[in-house]
Amino acid sequence: MKRKINNIFAEEEYNCFGCSPTNPIGLKLNFYEDGDYIEAQWQPTTLYEGYPGSIHGGIQALMLDEIAAWTMYIKARCSGVTSRMNIRYRNRLDSCQGAVTLRGKLKEMNRNLCYIQAEILNDKHELCVEAEITYFAFSREHSVKEAHYPENFDSFFDAE
Repeated sequence: MKRKINNIFAEEEYNCFGCSPTNPIGLKLNFYEDGDYIEAQWQPTTLYEGYPGSIHGGIQALMLDEIAAWTMYIKARCSGVTSRMNIRYRNRLDSCQGAVTLRGKLKEMNRNLCYIQAEILNDKHELCVEAEITYFAFSREHSVKEAHYPENFDSFFDAE
């Protein structure tokens, strides 16, 4: 069952390039939990090109990092910081196509390390980019006290 994730961080002066709904140049990503995956859709435009017709590789890396962070928030139930990203660009991500899909899956938690597999699929659901991302995960206490993580995990979701 697919569930919309509330962006509980989106308050006044929240300006995340990836997910703030009010950043005028940001991606404005919205996230969903679908089984083992966290997903988002994004509509490419020429504003984010590198070479003509292709989304800039740095923007793709940013999207992978963003979907991985939200995967950590929901699946590992904590916050943290990116430690390492290993990215494979497999196919061109066109700037003029339908919405692309970002997906993240928690692969393993090992003490304070969170291992996430992330990918971007084009509008034909073909794999364009994949990444193995490692996060340094904060303790639950530190996540709540210092990293804006909600005390009540259920606030990420609307009451059913």
